[in-house]
Formats: sequence, structure tokens, C-alpha cells
Amino acid sequence: MIGYFGPAGTFTHQALLTVSGAEATPYTTVAGVLDAVRSGEVEAGLVPIENSVEGGVTATLDNLALGGNPLVIVREVLLPVSFVLAVRPGVELADVKRIITHPHAHAQTRDWVRLTLPDAQVTEGGSTAAAAAEVADPASRYDGAICARVAADLYGLDCVATDVADNPDAVTRFVLVRKPGALPEPTGADKTTLVAYMYADHSGALLEILEQFAMRGVNLTRIESRPTKKMFGEYCFSIDAEGHIGEPRLRGTLKGLHRICREVTFLGSYPRADQVRPKIARGFTADEYEAAEVWMDGLLGRTSHERSR
Repeated sequence: MIGYFGPAGTFTHQALLTVSGAEATPYTTVAGVLDAVRSGEVEAGLVPIENSVEGGVTATLDNLALGGNPLVIVREVLLPVSFVLAVRPGVELADVKRIITHPHAHAQTRDWVRLTLPDAQVTEGGSTAAAAAEVADPASRYDGAICARVAADLYGLDCVATDVADNPDAVTRFVLVRKPGALPEPTGADKTTLVAYMYADHSGALLEILEQFAMRGVNLTRIESRPTKKMFGEYCFSIDAEGHIGEPRLRGTLKGLHRICREVTFLGSYPRADQVRPKIARGFTADEYEAAEVWMDGLLGRTSHERSR
């Protein structure tokens, strides 16, 4: 059983359909999904974590960092954000005067509506799926919903416009999370997600964290500061880095962070959805790390077997 941020017909539901045919249960909040995973109500949960237009999804970032028992990411999904304008059968594009949608969808389609339907009024609601359900009601005062195609299909609506977006290249990233256990094996195209907490706010504190990645040739794909919610002005850093904890350079990075940070929360190593392999600079490959260990073993007069004990 997989939980997901619902209701049915949302982009999270659409993303889920690309990764699993397992029985799924929608939850009304991101926290509800993650709490269900923690309690064992579901085996895994799919939630949005990042959007190329709106940035990080704070509900997910904060719950993974601060929400209770640890969870780890085991997979990510990238879904192009392609909205449609859905209407009841028989309604034409020129007839659409009142539109309902989710605030994030409105933010990503505002210019399209202004240029295509300049006289239309837009109302923001709880979700794009709920907007489609509202428009499907024959008694609804709304003529159209900006939503995912899966929602239009679910509620029997017609699409009078597709690719409704101000940014046609917008993408939302989703993550599948489970309780800690065996990690996915390294693929050579992986990400590691973690949260780093400073001991104290001081000049150069962020630089100290970033140096742990830079000195080992580890590239970051995302870094965001988030309040710890304990004290005003106290922040932690949510980070995605290229590579897998099974690689020496990532293990060394996490060890370095553990030494200099008050706390490091490991949130998983997992395959990249885009399958992009990192460009590892000379001196940072696994073979070069092993060669350095062998050299050191020789200086210390020990064997690799003695090192591993």
C-alpha cells in the first residue's frame, strides 16, 4: 500500500501512476502521508518536494527534517507540469468566464489566463483535483478548472486548452519515502539528501558546511535554508548532493559534516530520475580513494584486511 498527497486527480496522483501499480491511498496533507508511513499504515508515501518555478515544497522539507521518526527517500520522480483548462461537455473556450484552480497552479498560469481569457475571473481553491470536481457539478458557478489532465479524465470533463502554463518547461519533483532500511544500490547516477544543523550562527558557518562538499569534489543540486522552528533566526540547511553514500567521497563528506555540525539528518541515497551521471574530477573517484588507502596501509605496515576489521 502506498500513500500519496491527494486527492485523486492531483499531479501527485499522476506521478504515482508512473511508478507503481500498487494499491494507493490519498491523504489530504503531506504530513498525513508521512505520518502514515511512520505509523506503518502504508509501506511508502509519495509527496512533492520541489518545483522548478515555485522552489522547494516547505511542507515536505520541514516534515522530513523535523516531523518525528526518521524516513528516507528511495526514489524520485520528475513530472512535467502541464495544466489543462477543463470544462463541462458542450462549453467552449470563449464561454469560460469563471475559473477555479489551486494557488500554485494559478501562479504558474496567470499570464496565460490574462492573454487568452482577459475577462475571466480566477478563484483559488484547495486543489486542482477539487477544482475539477467542482466544475463537473452541473450546478457549479464555475465554467472551467485549471488542473491536471488526470483530473479532467477522472471527472468526465473536456479539455478546451492544453499546455496551459506560463513556463512550458516547468517540472515538479516528487519523492517516494519509506522507513529506514536497506538503501537502493548505487547506480552511478544518484542523489543524496540530508539536513545539516549548525552548532551556532556565526560568520563562515555556511562556508564550513559547503567546504565539506567542495574539498571532496561533490556537486550540490539543491540547497535551501529552513527555520528550525525552535528559535527565531535559527536555520538548518536542506541539501541534495550528487552521489551515493556508498561512494567514498560521499561517505567522507557526511563524516566531515558530522564532525562540524550539531546534527546531520540523512534522508537517503537513491537513483536520479534524469539518470545524469556526475562529472567526478581527478582525485575523487572510488579507485583513487582505494589507491590512497592502499598507500596508507603500506605506510602503516598493515593489510587491507586489517584495515576493514
